[in-house]
Amino acid sequence: MEPSSPSGPKIEGPRLGWGFVILGLFAVVFGGGAFAIQALLKRSAEPEAPVEVLHPTPQVITSMRQLALLQTSSFHMERVIDLRDRQSHVFGLVHVEDAILLVAAGDVTAGVDLSTLRDEDVEVDLAAHLVRIVLPPAQILSATLDNQATYVHTRRTDALAKRQETLETRARQEAERTLRDAAITGGILERARDGAERAVRGLARSMGFESVELSFRRE
Repeated sequence: MEPSSPSGPKIEGPRLGWGFVILGLFAVVFGGGAFAIQALLKRSAEPEAPVEVLHPTPQVITSMRQLALLQTSSFHMERVIDLRDRQSHVFGLVHVEDAILLVAAGDVTAGVDLSTLRDEDVEVDLAAHLVRIVLPPAQILSATLDNQATYVHTRRTDALAKRQETLETRARQEAERTLRDAAITGGILERARDGAERAVRGLARSMGFESVELSFRRE
C-alpha cells in the first residue's frame, strides 16, 4: 500500500495564491486612494483664479470728495456802511450819537461742499455708462473784507456821547453780512450751481461715463 502524499503543499498553495490576490487588492485600493489624495492636495495647492469685484460708486464719490469745497463763483463788491450809536442824556432831553461811515470792499465766494456727498447720492449704471449724481446745494462759502480797500471814511462822536470802541468792528461785521446778502440777491448761488454742474459733469465724463444726470439736493 502506497503512502498517501502529504496534504501540506496542497493546502499551502491556494493560501499563498489568495494572499497575493488580497495584497494586490490592497495595493490597488490604497495606491489609488493615495493617488487621489495627492491629486486633491495638488489641486488645493494650485492658486484659484482671481475674482474681481467692482464697486464703482465709492470710487466716484472718493474722486468727487477730493475736490472738497468746489468754489465756482465769486463776486467782488463794495458797500458803504453808515452805523450810528445813538445815546440820550438828561432824562432823554439830549440826544447824541457816536457814528462811523465805513467804505467796505470784499469778496463773496459761492460753491458746493462736496465733502458732504453721501453714498446714496451717486448711482452708477456700468452697462449703460450712466451715472446719476445728487449734488449738495450751492451755498456761500466765504464773505471776507479786503482790508487794503476797506477804510473808515468818517468817524464822529458828539460832545456828550460816549465813544464806542467796538463800533468799527460792528461796522465791519455788518459790511460782511450786507455783502453776503447783496451777492445772493445778485444771483451768485445760481451761478455757483451752474459752475458746479459743469465741473462735476466734466469730471464724470473724464472717468468714462457717457451720460451724466445731475440734480441738487434740497436744503
